[in-house]
Amino acid sequence: MLGSVTDLILFLLGVALLIGGADLLVRGASRLAIAFGVSPLVIGLTVVAWGTSSPEVAVTLLSAAKGSADLAVGNVVGSNIFNILVVLGLSAVVAPLVVSRGLVEFDTRVMVAVSLIVLGLAWDGSIGRLDGVLLFAGAIVYTVVAIYQGRQAAAEASPTAVAGAGPGWRNALFAIAGLALLVVGSRFLVDAATSFARALGVSELVIGLTIVAAGTSLPEVATSVMAAMRGEREIAAGNAVGSNIANLLIVLGLAGLISPVPVAVAPGVLDFDLPVMALVAVACVPIFTSDFTIARAEGALLLVAYGLYTAYLVLAAQGAAWLPAPGPVVVGFALLLVALPLLLELRTGPARERAPDA
Repeated sequence: MLGSVTDLILFLLGVALLIGGADLLVRGASRLAIAFGVSPLVIGLTVVAWGTSSPEVAVTLLSAAKGSADLAVGNVVGSNIFNILVVLGLSAVVAPLVVSRGLVEFDTRVMVAVSLIVLGLAWDGSIGRLDGVLLFAGAIVYTVVAIYQGRQAAAEASPTAVAGAGPGWRNALFAIAGLALLVVGSRFLVDAATSFARALGVSELVIGLTIVAAGTSLPEVATSVMAAMRGEREIAAGNAVGSNIANLLIVLGLAGLISPVPVAVAPGVLDFDLPVMALVAVACVPIFTSDFTIARAEGALLLVAYGLYTAYLVLAAQGAAWLPAPGPVVVGFALLLVALPLLLELRTGPARERAPDA
């Protein structure tokens, strides 16, 4: 009993440290980026996305180093599903999100391509060192291109104001302090979640796909919802897309690099969770291009999809005999997330060409 209480305290403390650390890291890093004249969208796609993905980096790398492959892979895959279905869904319910043309034409396509590439790399049942090198190299290329395009767009639009950025040393200190809190918080979260899994008889994979994925994605939730409430709706969408790209290229890439053995990918992840993750990425294309906004109804649809996904995971973990096989369920997700938005788009007509260019 005492152990359970201690684990719960550690888990809650870990989540609190993750949120506080991400806030400090994003605040400091965002102001540093502004001082360099980078547009808000690029800040959301790179600096904010990398900052809010730091919990996934710390948790996944620690899990990989400990040999907890299910927790490492489950955290990345579960976080990517959570980022689109919950982070974007909840943000859009709070306020319809603006999706820029640049996000649709470049970054969303990168997210789809990388999701499919990871699905292909994992098809042999593991993410090895060479896979990790390829993914991390992709992260470097993507970041350089995104910053270059963002600086060009910002220069063509108007000079970026840097007066409110604050002293560079203070912003750097915020970022370093935030990173330290993230590392400590992730350690508490991993240890507590692993203890919960063992005590409840639930696999580390399910814990990684749900509890840990949601916990490490809380910075994305807080950042995107706050951005939507404050009218910075491009940052909200860019944060979710950028975090997904960072999770796959940086987090999974580094996990493959530092793990003493290839990071094993469970058959259940290959059959169900990775295809769902790829479908979620593909679904962003028709949803984003629908008037270049994510409407409240579409946000609600994303939240419903996450509820169904989580329910299937829980029931499958309990061994419900009446559940359909993963294949038909994946087809059902495809119809819900891809076909339904396309049908709605056909009914309402083609998207109006008024998307922002940023």
